[in-house]
Amino acid sequence: MGLETVVEEIRSKGKSEVEKIRAESKKDVDHILAEANKRVAEIKLSVEEDVAKQNAHFMSIEVSAANLLVKRELLNTKKEMLNQVYQTALAEISNLPESFHKETIKKLLTDAKKEIHEGIIHCNAKSVPLAKAVLLEHRDFTGFSLGTPIDIEGGIIIEDTGGSMQIDYSYRTFLDRVWESGLKDASDILFA
Repeated sequence: MGLETVVEEIRSKGKSEVEKIRAESKKDVDHILAEANKRVAEIKLSVEEDVAKQNAHFMSIEVSAANLLVKRELLNTKKEMLNQVYQTALAEISNLPESFHKETIKKLLTDAKKEIHEGIIHCNAKSVPLAKAVLLEHRDFTGFSLGTPIDIEGGIIIEDTGGSMQIDYSYRTFLDRVWESGLKDASDILFA
């Protein structure tokens, strides 16, 4: 064998080894890339799932906040409507005929006399003539005198002569009692 044949054989073996090494390297690179792509796909899927969960969570929070806001607005609207009903009821009672107010003053004085035997009667300016008439027409109330008018919708406030005791028989006080005891019923009727 000549030197050239040996060199050619070595070259051929070298080329063959290079091709073999390249093929193995390509195989290793393909395997590493396949594993990397698989891992990337897993990470991508995990991130997409996390994003979907976070979106659902944020959406749930937004929906809850919106529902709370709607409930708050509804309650405020109901409260405002109930306040309007209260004010209307108070105004309607105040606008009843004088005969009603005069009879009411007489009845309230009769009730008050059980606790206060002598005292001063306070009422609104509109009811002063009615209270005077009740005091003049009924001897049972000789221990009572008419005081200065006060700012109430109707009814009376009686104060004993010493000023130590006061009974509030104003329409607002009576309406407040009825209102507190019947608020749930009124709400059910209005908003059922």
